[in-house]
Order: sequence, then structure tokens, then C-alpha cells
Amino acid sequence: MKSPWRFIALLVGAFVFLFPFYYMLVGSLQAEPDSSVGGAFPNPGNLTLHNYQEINAAINLGKSLLNSGIFTGGVILGTLVFGVLAGYALARLQFRGRGTVFNLMLLVQVIPFQLLTIPLYVLIVRSYGLADSYLGMILPFAINSTAVFVFRQYFLQLPQELFDAARIDGAGELSILWRVAVPLVKPALLTGVLLTFIGPWNEFLWPFLITKQQGLQPLAVSLSNYITTVSARAANPFGAVLAGACVLAAPAVALFVIFQRRFISSSLESGVKG
Repeated sequence: MKSPWRFIALLVGAFVFLFPFYYMLVGSLQAEPDSSVGGAFPNPGNLTLHNYQEINAAINLGKSLLNSGIFTGGVILGTLVFGVLAGYALARLQFRGRGTVFNLMLLVQVIPFQLLTIPLYVLIVRSYGLADSYLGMILPFAINSTAVFVFRQYFLQLPQELFDAARIDGAGELSILWRVAVPLVKPALLTGVLLTFIGPWNEFLWPFLITKQQGLQPLAVSLSNYITTVSARAANPFGAVLAGACVLAAPAVALFVIFQRRFISSSLESGVKG
């Protein structure tokens, strides 16, 4: 029989984890802001959708969400395409310096992105002229070394006989990758999508630096601009900001709820495989 104290401890932990989300949702619905503890249990008469209308009028939630979707979708596409190609090459192709390339890829993972922002900004804005463009936002994140590592580990687990048989039949490497390897690592593709989504969806620093036109800014950047420039003139800036935060968090929460089992199994697999 399981100890009831363990259940109580898990229940308390779940409450502590979920309470900020609950408070954010309740705060976004309050007509009159109440930042006290009592604000967590508002009067039903004080609940309204006016804050969502106000933030939408200020930053155009639909357009900002579309920008976030294009940015995130482009990053995910680049991560899958380049991650699969690089992972396959490091796992199944024999070439001089393969180990060195793999070690350098692992080394890149320990370099904070903030250290690269200035050279990346100079390269993409001044050299390539990609300021205020979706491509300029996507390029620095299009290749994900973590995804390359994950795909490499999956490809290494496939039997060598499959690849040898395909080569004997005259298949080229791209044909082997597309027809043999990729269908066998579909779980890795889903894992790559799930693990990649959160980063670009919540990314603020790079889109903030690269975009000046409001019509191209993702929701995270639009919310920051709203807080610094417009919120002081709003009737309920506290509620409007929370409303925007709820909209920003909703897709990530929905993705986690829908693919909860996949998130858990991905974490377990990464822990077992090392």
C-alpha cells in the first residue's frame, strides 16, 4: 500500500506548480486589478474578457501569433532537415575527421547563445541584409546541435545490414536516408519537434534585435514593447499583460497536454541512452 504522505506531497507539489498558471489566467480576466492573495479568488462580477480585447487592439494578437508560428515553424523545419542530414552523416558515413566534427558539435552546445549575438547581428544584418525578415530570425536557429546528436543516436541503433542491403541494390545515400532510415526513426522526428518548439516560441532576444517593424515581431517581442511603451496608458495594464501571457503560453501548454506521454517517453529515452 502506498503511503498517503507521498500522495499528499505530490498533490502539494502539483498545486505549487500550477498555481502561477491559475493566477495568470484569473488575473487576465479581472476588470479591476487585484495583486493581493485574495485576487486568486475573484468576485465573478469582476471577470471579463476586456483585457484580451485591449491587448489585441494594442499589438494585434493574431498577427503576432502568426509571426511566432512562422518563426517557430521555420526553426523546426530547419532543425529536422539539417538535423537528419547531419545526424545520418555522423552516424553512417565514413569520412576523415568524423570524430572531430562530432566533438566540435558537442563543444558548440556549451557556448551560450548570448555570446554570439553581436557577430551574428553583424553577419546577418550588415553582410546579408536580412534585418526585418523572417529568414533573418530563423537562420541562427536553423541548425540545432542537440537535434543532430539525438538523430545520430537513433541512426546508430539501426542494424548495419539494412544499409548494406540497400547499397547492394544500388541505392544512393539520399535514397537510403529517405526510404530506409527516416521511416525507422519517426519517433525521433516527433521528439525533435516537441523539444524544439518551446525555444523559438518563447525566444525574445534575437527577434527583438533583428526586427524593428511591429508587423514582423513575434508575440514575445510585441508583449515586451507593449509593457514598455503602451501599458502605462491602459486602464488595466496588469490584466492586459497577463492576457497576452496567457495567449503566449496557451500553444505550449496545449502541445504538452496533447503529447504528454511523448514528452515523458522522450525524457526516459534520453536518460537511458545517455
